[in-house]
Amino acid sequence: MGIAISISKRDVALLARIAMASDHEFGNLSTDLKLSLVEGYLRAFSHALKSKFPELWYIDAFAGTGERTVKVAGAAATDILPAIEERIERRRGSARIALDVSPGFSRYVFMDKKKRHCEALADLSKEYPGRLIEIVRGDANKAIEAELASQRWIGKRAVMFLDPYGMDVAWSTLEAIRKTEAIDVWYLVSLAGLFRQAAHDPKNLTPEKRIALTRMLGTDEWEEAWYKRAEHTDLLGNIDEVHQRTADVAAMEKFVGKRLESLFPKVLPPRRLRNDRGVPMFSLFLAISNPEPRAIGLATRIGNHILKASMEQASRRRFAR
Repeated sequence: MGIAISISKRDVALLARIAMASDHEFGNLSTDLKLSLVEGYLRAFSHALKSKFPELWYIDAFAGTGERTVKVAGAAATDILPAIEERIERRRGSARIALDVSPGFSRYVFMDKKKRHCEALADLSKEYPGRLIEIVRGDANKAIEAELASQRWIGKRAVMFLDPYGMDVAWSTLEAIRKTEAIDVWYLVSLAGLFRQAAHDPKNLTPEKRIALTRMLGTDEWEEAWYKRAEHTDLLGNIDEVHQRTADVAAMEKFVGKRLESLFPKVLPPRRLRNDRGVPMFSLFLAISNPEPRAIGLATRIGNHILKASMEQASRRRFAR
């Protein structure tokens, strides 16, 4: 589905440089990193396809307010430098970042279930006169499926950002995205949420937890993959059969990746995001719904460049410490 895309290797290199113009400061926080990755992709996507498609869309299913607050730690005085007080900074969220991308998108769809967030998004939209901005209040899964079903996606391309509250994205929603054959989706998967719901002892797997995991993953095969029975011998030589979760975070991440690969024509290796203590919290996947080889090639080259650059920059920062 869609229009054939022909872009030279030289053009791809240029698009990669445009994309990474936004990555001068990824920051240590996973929020800074994920937003920088998405911003870089939006810049390259817009530059590459603006003249090739009648409409380019940006869809943010958990848009929040468009801004975020960050607590910046202070520092004690030294013999040379004065003390620095702790402060609160207001920084751009995903909605404002998308609106700042140039060239702009044809249409922006911001979704959130909270009234206060939607009111803030309405105020934000007033700062960008002339932009076609739609604000949708409600459950993200229902809103996405309704929005996608209301459109004919021939002649359109879109980027969607799924940054859910926990495990809120249903597999049926991903299926609706895939059917468009027009949307590149950045999907932030909560590894911490999966690890928390998939209790170590299967006796603690409540019906609610099983439902939540199956709803997100689109299958109940996770239980067979993540839990094993094994014999355990105690100090007295007694043998018991133990049933427990054997999958670690890496195995869960791999399972999610395989599930996405079973649905989308192309899924890039994820970028794992950690908290300040180095604990893996999220994985950011880029899934491409357009099966056309040139579309896959372009999205893959841009996405891989951005992901690789973020890894290299993170390595340089660790080395600098």
